[in-house]
Amino acid sequence: MKSAITISLVPEARGGPFVFWDDLPAACRKAKELGFDAIELFPPAPDAVEVSELRTLLDDNGLSLAAVGTGAGWVKHKLSLTSPDETIRDKALDFVKRMIEFGAHFGAPAIIGSMQGRADGAVTKPIALRYLGNALFKLDEHAADYESSVLYEPLNRYETNLVHTQADGVALLGGLSVKRVKLLCDLYHMNIEEVNLADALLAAGEYVGHVHFADSNRRAAGMGHTDFVPVMKALREIGYEGYLSAEVLPLPDSDAAAKQTIESFRKLV
Repeated sequence: MKSAITISLVPEARGGPFVFWDDLPAACRKAKELGFDAIELFPPAPDAVEVSELRTLLDDNGLSLAAVGTGAGWVKHKLSLTSPDETIRDKALDFVKRMIEFGAHFGAPAIIGSMQGRADGAVTKPIALRYLGNALFKLDEHAADYESSVLYEPLNRYETNLVHTQADGVALLGGLSVKRVKLLCDLYHMNIEEVNLADALLAAGEYVGHVHFADSNRRAAGMGHTDFVPVMKALREIGYEGYLSAEVLPLPDSDAAAKQTIESFRKLV
């Protein structure tokens, strides 16, 4: 398993669970200094960072790109894959497709989290899930065209009313027969929704494509009450070799959260 740290370039998401903010070069230098393997990037738009610029930053600091977040699609542009407005759904799909294309330059998948939306009003849960399934199917095909992949993230009940558990995520993806869409298993969301974190990961098995390495209070691992030992054991048992990426609150500050994360990673992995 490999380590990653989150960097947000989205002002509208300030206060959210990202370790570093705004200054991409400085964040990359800090990630290198602490010994991280990769960064997970949340840009405001697919064309917000030049591919050549990012490649230089990654190469100069010996880093990889673990994944690309699409959350700005919702937070900044108010796009949702389950909107009642077909025009907005189409724009949301295009936004994610272009993010897939951006990430593909680095072999990095695109994350579908907040852009999945929710059932609301005329969009009942069955309709919302149908919209979401259709979008994931199309994104699977698009990812194949770019030899890339997509990460779908079940969210806790306070952020969506669609898919909360890893088991429900497996059921959704299995019903679509997608080949390039995997689950993003966020340990913070799982702490709220799962009966047992390790059992949920074991049951998800080969569907686990990425892990957000967060404690129970959404702070860096080791700053809450999650028992990470059985979690790591479960990940090893399913043969997971991907990233443990710290999508956590920058508390008490960014540097301290990053340092705590890498120390916990080294202790556990």
